[in-house]
Amino acid sequence: YFIQSNLRTMVAEWISCLDKRPCDRSGEELDIIYSRLKDVKAFEIFDPLLLQQICYYGYYEDLEKGITLYRQGDRGRNWYAVLSGSLDANVSEQQEDKNAVTVCTLGVGAAFGESVLDDSPRPATVITCEYTELLRVEKDDLLKVWERNRELMSRLFSTSIRPPSPVSMVTEPSPPADNTLSLSSKTLADKITFIGQQIRAALLNNFPGIVADRQISLRTYRRCCIGSQLVDWVIQECNLVHSRQQAVGMWQVLLEEGVLKHVCNEYNFEDKNLFYRFKEDDCGTEQGPPGTSAPLADSVLLQECFATLAKMGPDALMRLMLRKPPKERTAEDLDYIYEELLHIKALSHLSNSVKRELASCIQFESREGAGTILIKQGDEGKSWFIILKGSVNVTIFGKGVVGQLHEGDDFGKLAIVNDAPRAASIILRDERCHFLRVDKEDFNRILRDVEAKTERLKENGKDVLVLEKISRSDGSQSNKYTVMAGTPEKMVEFILESCREDDDLFVEDFFMTFNVFMTVERLCSLLLAHYMKNVGGGGDVASEEECGVDVKATEHMKFRVIRAVIRWIEILPQKMGEEQELLGFIESLRASMLSDGMLSLLANFERSIESSDNNLIPKNPNRKGRTAANRKTSDTNADKVLRSLFDETTSKPPVEEEKMDEIMNCPYSSSGDSIDLHRLVKRVPLTARTAVKFKIFYPDQSYSTMKLPLGSSVCEIVKYASEKLGVASEECLVFEMKSSGEKNIFKETETCIITTITHNGRLFAAKKGEVEKLKPLLEQEGPNSSSFNELEIMSSREIAYQMTLFDFELFNCVSESELVCSIFKKDHFPGKIVGNLDCFLARFNEVQNWVTTEICLTPLLSKRVHILRKFIKIAQHCRDFQNMLAFFGVIMGISNIAVSRLTNTWEKLPSKFKKLFKEFETLLVSAKLCWIRQETTELTDCLLPNRNHPSYLSCLSL
Repeated sequence: YFIQSNLRTMVAEWISCLDKRPCDRSGEELDIIYSRLKDVKAFEIFDPLLLQQICYYGYYEDLEKGITLYRQGDRGRNWYAVLSGSLDANVSEQQEDKNAVTVCTLGVGAAFGESVLDDSPRPATVITCEYTELLRVEKDDLLKVWERNRELMSRLFSTSIRPPSPVSMVTEPSPPADNTLSLSSKTLADKITFIGQQIRAALLNNFPGIVADRQISLRTYRRCCIGSQLVDWVIQECNLVHSRQQAVGMWQVLLEEGVLKHVCNEYNFEDKNLFYRFKEDDCGTEQGPPGTSAPLADSVLLQECFATLAKMGPDALMRLMLRKPPKERTAEDLDYIYEELLHIKALSHLSNSVKRELASCIQFESREGAGTILIKQGDEGKSWFIILKGSVNVTIFGKGVVGQLHEGDDFGKLAIVNDAPRAASIILRDERCHFLRVDKEDFNRILRDVEAKTERLKENGKDVLVLEKISRSDGSQSNKYTVMAGTPEKMVEFILESCREDDDLFVEDFFMTFNVFMTVERLCSLLLAHYMKNVGGGGDVASEEECGVDVKATEHMKFRVIRAVIRWIEILPQKMGEEQELLGFIESLRASMLSDGMLSLLANFERSIESSDNNLIPKNPNRKGRTAANRKTSDTNADKVLRSLFDETTSKPPVEEEKMDEIMNCPYSSSGDSIDLHRLVKRVPLTARTAVKFKIFYPDQSYSTMKLPLGSSVCEIVKYASEKLGVASEECLVFEMKSSGEKNIFKETETCIITTITHNGRLFAAKKGEVEKLKPLLEQEGPNSSSFNELEIMSSREIAYQMTLFDFELFNCVSESELVCSIFKKDHFPGKIVGNLDCFLARFNEVQNWVTTEICLTPLLSKRVHILRKFIKIAQHCRDFQNMLAFFGVIMGISNIAVSRLTNTWEKLPSKFKKLFKEFETLLVSAKLCWIRQETTELTDCLLPNRNHPSYLSCLSL
């Protein structure tokens, strides 16, 4: 009974929210609606941004069985989605109920009624089959959502359930009209042909001047388009296109499939004054005005066509650049090709410099027809091939098919390297295959030099170490090598030889990433074994000369080991003291040096350890440490106000550690043209041993304060919390309670969870059966008043300046090892934490939430317009300071739906600031596209844009 009553309460709560007028719904009520609707099948395909707007405009409606929702032929006033129950769609030729035929049943998840967008009659009568719950959006509201999110809603309505028209009920069965873009039911060629037809129809019906008869050099070309005009048109009509280069790639997709052609078949698609013609118009002799028989274009479908081309465009653009002769490739082309070559498996063993050279000569080749012979056995080797798409068979005379090669594999290299005939034939397995080709001349010029600079160490016929010879920066003639591949043991031997090179990047890379392929214990044992090793022979010390031991070489080996360990400490100073195995290794090494009488080396070794400040050896108690009490700070009024603003609006859970307070007490000068980062008071980086205080709440809303090392596991927190709750550890769960009511339950093996708590979340502990009953605390609702007056104390530049100082301190605490750990996942780095990186990334969300909160809590329209202007100016100053974290955070806060729906505020905003925000928003959309592309690389959820992205570089150039 209690569970049923609780469910009724939860259902009644979100329904009561939907019953309110949109303007009366609070942010918390919108969160309740959103958390309920996101799990409904009807909204699984909705973009989160679109679903948030539906939450704002939607109403709840429930109907008993047998109720007619609307009749065939009526003018639509609402759009619906089925939450529960079902409805019948009945169609009648004479629109009479007695002759009606049920053509489909609309069940849970169905969305229907989009005829309100074009004010067309209802195609069917819809009647409830049982008790049914619906979400209803009125016509005017749906039109508003449509205008704001046309590209997002195009996919929704192209996949919505639409009852057949009455005509289909009285005519003979025929194939359905191809008026929707079903990507799953079409082949690639049919899909692109269909897209070309839709684009042509749109041009002929709505933009008749683009497709026209044109004359040049006394010759008339019928029904053709100009390349540059087509690019302009796509940029104007499609919001997904942000550069002319991107538009060129989309048109190249149509050209490669024969849907679009150059009038003389001489060029690929170019953004120039060249003539192109659609396949349907490729006759050259027809008379009459163009487009007299064009089908009616569908604007919704056109947007989906653009979205499909936008996905295929980058690959087509790559092929377009590769088809250019090497001498015609621009610097932009070479950079684009190089970025793509970085992801090709067959080139992964080559250095970046070699890939850059290949970008200038590698070419694209396409072959069609399964069974086509690409390479014939016995022929001269003229090219090296890499498979981009498709697969091939490897055949040998007398043996048949001996193997298959697929995407990413390469072939044809041995015949060029050995200057010998082809050892096998290569035959296409698929109808169409794409290849990258490097001709023999270019291969010998680039890759033969690579082979000449490559040294391979083999054991038992296998490569155990591959070295590449590189030139020295000082111009000396002596050889210098870096490791390209090898076993862990051989790489350690190489490091002992190369640690004398302070600029050797491989040594730094090895010590930061060795956890991926070997343990700390294994590395320490290898280094200690090399230290104890007698070079040149074996035996005890008394008989070294008799056993052939080279005493001098042995001493040099000991010296190299010590130098390597010191280099290790220099590279990872914060992490050295966190490894128990390393502590034992340091003690063993110190004892060995003491017994060997290497006192001067031991003194240098201990000085290096002490300077790293990592607790590997006891510190001098008389040494003055840096504490909060003796720091020299200069608190300004701006510092205090800004710090209080963030504390109030973000409701950050308390983490009261001495090392973490007084963060923003930094000297600044708003009149300067640049930030003096050297004047900052250093924030101490977090380590696994950093003791932090935090609150953990219980079901009765009481809490207790705990103080644990940051690297503590959830198991330790559970043990403490279970004692407070009086239950067994197995029955206790620790989880984060977010302000929306969402709960994130932590696993007992997780560590460093304190820095992962969201800015408005709280840490809870409860019995397993009580977790679902708990609700957020009142304090998680956030502030209820604006800080307008406090913000007016400071100028926009001062706020942006202080934000940059603070963000730089956070960034400066993030070590390279945390980035490596986040990329290779924590499984490879047991005991490691990424707390500083978590804090840095959480800063983005805090800034975004702060901006949205301040704007929405400002009650007066005039003040709200003023504060919106101020935040746009803050974003501009952050961009000038090259603080892209704060810049994108502020812009995303302004772009929040809660701010974007403030119509009166935006109308009062001066056009100058509207234009400036539109420019910033364009950069934000471009960065989002870059983040989407990076998702396939399985990197961390970083909220900063790609540093190579044009939008990011343009910000830095301003």
